[in-house]
Amino acid sequence: MSEYFRKLIKRDPPPAANIRFRCAKLHRVTDAAGNSKDSEYNTIYDVLKSRGWKETDVDTEWHIFWCDKDWIHSAFDKMHLDPHQHVNHFLNHQELTRKDLLVKNMKRMRRQCEKDGRPADASKYNICPVTFVLPQEYSMFVEEFKKWTGSTWIMKPIGRSQGSGIFLINKLAQTQQWKPRQDWNPSQPKTEDEEAGVEAYIAQKYVESPLLIGGKKFDMRLYVCVTSYHPLTVYMHRGGFCRFSMTRYSSDKNDLNDLGSHLTNVAVQKHSGKAAYKRTGAKWDVHNLKSYLLTTAGVEVVNRLFGDIEEIVIHSLFAVQKVMINDKHCFE
Repeated sequence: MSEYFRKLIKRDPPPAANIRFRCAKLHRVTDAAGNSKDSEYNTIYDVLKSRGWKETDVDTEWHIFWCDKDWIHSAFDKMHLDPHQHVNHFLNHQELTRKDLLVKNMKRMRRQCEKDGRPADASKYNICPVTFVLPQEYSMFVEEFKKWTGSTWIMKPIGRSQGSGIFLINKLAQTQQWKPRQDWNPSQPKTEDEEAGVEAYIAQKYVESPLLIGGKKFDMRLYVCVTSYHPLTVYMHRGGFCRFSMTRYSSDKNDLNDLGSHLTNVAVQKHSGKAAYKRTGAKWDVHNLKSYLLTTAGVEVVNRLFGDIEEIVIHSLFAVQKVMINDKHCFE
């Protein structure tokens, strides 16, 4: 249409042209030595731009703000938001997204159901491996560890991502990778500086017989959007993808340091140097997974599997529903 006719025809612009967004730089960039450098925009930024939405740098003139966790904790409570403005985190989202707090909330709900005489409901919250938070539950962890002689445990920092800081152990002495000092003793009082030096970890009993495809481990990444906790309103996308390791899985106790066969994180697998990673990105669309499972396990098993996955999502949200600070401006 010519510019002349555009001036004659009065019409409202498409809704997308009116939507303004802000997006934090969330993608961490590392140099060749693996050191963290400046952050960049991630895929979310590209998606928001592709929808025709307009980027803005103004602190308050936006409809959607895809913010980082620090902004939520430091600035959200100090701002007045208009009804049309939304941010991508609830204020205490860590109750769901942090490893130790999710386990705590799942255990709490299981105990509550057992107390109320609802064993069937309690079993739906019993989906996490045996888990202990260190250093608080170190003594209990040691006691449980000794019950499972020769078993493997996986150690994960509670607040990190991309596989950072994870390691596997099958001997208590190997926890020295986590402890700050050789003479560390959880029964002795610590100074504030010493306490700050002990990074909180979770220790989980490792699943040593995982489902493998082509001899390799994988996990699933599915998309769920929560727009409200009261009432609980959840949308689950039909799509998703699987992340694969590029090294064949081995339960050999001598291979515990080979994280490439145990972890599926892209940040770990991209250093594998395998041609298959360059070709596939170590990913598989969830529809390909369904097709594979349909041919190897059958329709009934696949339907039950994905039904159980939906149950896990819903009960994970039920577990945090009472403690989550609900806000009409937030989604997750």
